[in-house]
Amino acid sequence: MSNDSQGSVKGEAAMMYCLSVSDLSVSDLSVPGLSVSKLVCVTDELVQAGWSKCWSRRENRPYYFNRFTNQSLWEVPVLGQHDVISCLCCFQVEPTTPISPSTPGVKPWSSAPEDKQAQTTTPTTPSPAPAPYRPAVIYWDLDIQTNAVIRERPPLQRAQLVTKLRQHYHELCHQREGIDPPRESFNRWLLERKVIDKGHDPLLPSDCDPVISPSMFREVMNDIPIRLARIKYKEEARKLLFKYAEAAKKMIDSRNASPESRKVVKWNAEDTMSWLRRDHSASKEDYMDRLEHLRQQCGPHVTAVAKDSVEGICSKIYQLSAEYSRRLRQTHLNLLQDPPTEACASPQQSRLVYCYPVRLAIPSPPLPRVELHFENDVACLRFRGEMVKVNRGHFSKLELLYRYSCIDDPRFEKFLSRVWCLLKRYQVMFGSGANEGTGLQGALPVAVFEALNRQFGVSFECFASPLNCYFKQFSSAFPDIDGFFGSRGPFLSFCPVSGSFEANPPFCEELMDAMVTHFEGLLDQSSEPLSFIVFVPEWRDPVTPALTRMEGSRFLRHQLNVPAYEHEYRSGSQHICKRDEMYYRAVHGTAVLFLQNDAGFAKWAPTPERLAELTACHSARRLATSSVANKKT
Repeated sequence: MSNDSQGSVKGEAAMMYCLSVSDLSVSDLSVPGLSVSKLVCVTDELVQAGWSKCWSRRENRPYYFNRFTNQSLWEVPVLGQHDVISCLCCFQVEPTTPISPSTPGVKPWSSAPEDKQAQTTTPTTPSPAPAPYRPAVIYWDLDIQTNAVIRERPPLQRAQLVTKLRQHYHELCHQREGIDPPRESFNRWLLERKVIDKGHDPLLPSDCDPVISPSMFREVMNDIPIRLARIKYKEEARKLLFKYAEAAKKMIDSRNASPESRKVVKWNAEDTMSWLRRDHSASKEDYMDRLEHLRQQCGPHVTAVAKDSVEGICSKIYQLSAEYSRRLRQTHLNLLQDPPTEACASPQQSRLVYCYPVRLAIPSPPLPRVELHFENDVACLRFRGEMVKVNRGHFSKLELLYRYSCIDDPRFEKFLSRVWCLLKRYQVMFGSGANEGTGLQGALPVAVFEALNRQFGVSFECFASPLNCYFKQFSSAFPDIDGFFGSRGPFLSFCPVSGSFEANPPFCEELMDAMVTHFEGLLDQSSEPLSFIVFVPEWRDPVTPALTRMEGSRFLRHQLNVPAYEHEYRSGSQHICKRDEMYYRAVHGTAVLFLQNDAGFAKWAPTPERLAELTACHSARRLATSSVANKKT
């Protein structure tokens, strides 16, 4: 075989076809040996993560390629659980994208080991990006979709208030002057007011001097006593002249006018009406000349009696605008409070949506640079000489949470800075002593979370953090930094309408008591399926008020008590501790209480079968730990 033919065979073997079903027709999918019925559409979540389906002629089978990580898989990829294909050998359509802050979708660091990073490649041959770090043991499942439903907060009412202000203007013109508001006069009023307005609202005037708008006053006054339209025909001119004379006479009789004004207007109006009755052969120009004469004679007197009323219209509209502006500003300030004012007020007529992470109302400023390097299985982040650490498994977890939840940093330019702030925040909260504060961040074993999700539909943690969460949605203490990683903010200010929740609060009596109050309020207000499975210490000497209240609650459906030393918790320092220190034996009993409303009980009832599996998960973990301990001895 010649070199040319060999090269063509290699080129053909290396060729691959992109099979993005959304971009191709059925005729475009005519790949030898592949039927259209066997194609599996790539889901929207996978497409957003960079995955596309391709075809390898060499292996004569489809595979999946990630344009962000240059990773290739034979099987359909599952977010968070990817196996790297080591035997797939085909050229890439696009070279490796250089890592730079201006490249979207590419992380400005590499998770590869240091020895791999040190390898150099020739300038002409682009080297494939290393495969992302895969933890040996995973203590989370971020692919579970939440079933937590919330009432979407109604939007700020600026649009409704401006519409309402227009209606008030229309009603005032009708009630006080008997006319429709001049066309476009409200819009011109907004523009004229904004020239001198010193208020805070971007649309509604609230701080203007003078209060009475010259623009609105002039336009309303021009339409008194009637609006003068353009005249095309003689009959229209005759009718308009008659209406003006009649309206002027009626207006001067009904207002507090001087005798002189009353005499002038009435004489001119009656003279015009007499002329109209006598002369039926006048032309359009005659009628228009007579109308102009009548306006000159009656106009100043009509303006004098209508001045106070029109000024009242202008003043009233401005006062309403200023009041609406103050109301909107107060709403803004309430939303920026933590927790927001009246966060759990009586439900309004708003739509129900699935829960989403909290968003900051103020954009994040540029953040300083944080340095990253890896020491074995530990990621070290340094800023101004201060270093924080997290194991590589949890660092990869934070990457996934950030990709799922953060919407203001698609290029990951602020990721390292926010991870540094996150780790430093919890380090400060824990304290500087050995194992200090880690008990407050303890989590349930993975097997228990799996049973809660499988049997009771749990998909949301009420008290967690980005470091110890099992699901990708949770409530935590610090919305300002945790929100970038999936947090909904503090649970006491979170008001779900429906869903199944796990609550393992820090063992603080006041916090647990406030938790019970919040739970009972939510269960009492909602008619949708709502369930809380609560894990609290079984302290009996003395008994905690929270446990007493839950045991006597009308929403309690079942209580399960797990004895001391027969179950475990995951360490609060799981993001930095060694693997053999991940779990610790509980020295106290744990009470598991099922608080559910009627709809929640009907959907996730704690049946004996479900409770048996949940109890077995505690026992399985305990037996596994005991067997490992026996092997070590």
